[in-house]
Amino acid sequence: MAEQLINEFTVNRPIEEAWPLITDLERIAPCLPGAELQEVEGETYRGVVKVKLGAISSQFKGEAHFIERDDENYRAVIKGAGRDTGGRGNASAEITAQAESLSPTSTRVAVTTDLHITGKVAQFGRGIMGDVSSKLMVQFADNLNKMIDEQGVEAARTTPVEPETTSTAAAATETESPTPAKPQIRKIEGPATEPIDLMEVGGSSLIKRAAPVVLALILILLLVRRRRG
Repeated sequence: MAEQLINEFTVNRPIEEAWPLITDLERIAPCLPGAELQEVEGETYRGVVKVKLGAISSQFKGEAHFIERDDENYRAVIKGAGRDTGGRGNASAEITAQAESLSPTSTRVAVTTDLHITGKVAQFGRGIMGDVSSKLMVQFADNLNKMIDEQGVEAARTTPVEPETTSTAAAATETESPTPAKPQIRKIEGPATEPIDLMEVGGSSLIKRAAPVVLALILILLLVRRRRG
């Protein structure tokens, strides 16, 4: 099943401050309910989304990377994919984020998601995801702006790995294989996130019928934001 979702949200900061922030996944992942970033490997970010429906809990695992990023024009395209750990299906998406200045103090971000779902979850999808994704975007934007108000735009970032000096790099070139080294996996340490309550997001009657596909949708929304390593 394929479906296109169109959403937008507003950040209460000028665009030159908002864009670096909203493309920093480590900083903003906790703003999406149920989202937990777990590790970074080179240019790939991996995480989970935890959800619950009554007494039943579940999670999706996924990863994402940029396929295009234009910081000058405030546009990014991200490829994301994930799977339901319960084996009910897979989800993938190509996500385009375009930011524009609304005023000297606010920025609007339009997000277009071309979503593809396979497996058992696909039968529940049509006609329900737009409303749920819109509600999730509202929650995300509220949490993001609250975080900015409390912490400011600037925040401590992970200390980057110092590049090799010229002499060290030259010596390594002479003694090591030319095969590029595999990127190291960096674990993200942080508190465990609370599952998002699907009953609150979509309403009981709707979510009881559509819960599997909503799990896939939440994962894809998690992968909307990603920054270069």
